[in-house]
Amino acid sequence: MKIQTLPVEKAAGRIVSHDLTLIDPETGFKGARFKRGHKICENDIPLLKRMGKNHIALIELDCDEVHEDDAALQLGKRMKGKGLELRGPEEGKCSLLAARGGLLFFNEDDIDFINEDPDWIFTTRPNKTPVTKGMTVSAFRIGPLAARRDQVERVLKAEPLSILPWIPFKTALVTTGQEIFDGTVRDAFLPKLLKKLETYDAPFLGNTVCPDNQAAIAGAASVWLDKGARIVICTGGMSVDADDLTPSAIRSVCDEVIFRRVPVIPGANLMLARKADSFLAGVPASAVFAERTSMDILLDRLYAGIPPDGAEVRRWGKGGLCRNCDPCSYPGCVFSARG
Repeated sequence: MKIQTLPVEKAAGRIVSHDLTLIDPETGFKGARFKRGHKICENDIPLLKRMGKNHIALIELDCDEVHEDDAALQLGKRMKGKGLELRGPEEGKCSLLAARGGLLFFNEDDIDFINEDPDWIFTTRPNKTPVTKGMTVSAFRIGPLAARRDQVERVLKAEPLSILPWIPFKTALVTTGQEIFDGTVRDAFLPKLLKKLETYDAPFLGNTVCPDNQAAIAGAASVWLDKGARIVICTGGMSVDADDLTPSAIRSVCDEVIFRRVPVIPGANLMLARKADSFLAGVPASAVFAERTSMDILLDRLYAGIPPDGAEVRRWGKGGLCRNCDPCSYPGCVFSARG
């Protein structure tokens, strides 16, 4: 790459080789004031000086080099999977935006693979977290004004990001607890669940309230499965007290227990089991009192069609302590996309 540097006073008539950024603290503007390809005129020079551009760099690329805009654009086209829109390039940067609501999904090793080259900067929102339409989920750029062609070709081996759409699985609720069954305590979980199901457009089939009786809980869950529920949520009775019979009831109904307990707080006593192509989730009482719990992670995964297995949930401990901040102050938190 050949670079010719001129005093800005002598740049009139020259073509801008890359976007020139204006940062204006008074108006809050930050962006490309002069775009690549702009022909500088005499009237531009005072503004360029106010932007701190006392010199202008004019670049000429070698045959084995790729301009920063073109490099970012090539990577953007490669990484734009289903449910995503590509924006840019501007100032050598491209972004990927969610074209629909759903679950952000990508291979984390591929992101590390791109960033192993320090000239590349590729950043994303946390993997397997919910996003809404229009949300920026990734931004990336090449650091220098140009990249070697082999640097670009290397990163084009990475697999794209995607937004998995929500699948509106029919859902039912089995509420357990003698105190709720007897009517001495009001069920506070049902309205919370109904609000959460709105995110996934999931039809709600109904709710059965059961006493602390294994046969009653298992029978209620079986009835909802027979009525076509793909997800049955069983709340209460998930701890270790003598009356906590929900886990054993779930085991008696299902073909397989996928996991029992997760390293996430609140909601450590979470359980997931499978019956044919349907799922039963045992949800601890913390979901009644806390806005975000392990249940939210699980629901996102179930309605995106990628339920976690037992090995994966054992890795949820990293970032699994929810501080219930509003908004969440930890960008790596598994709950942050809800904040």
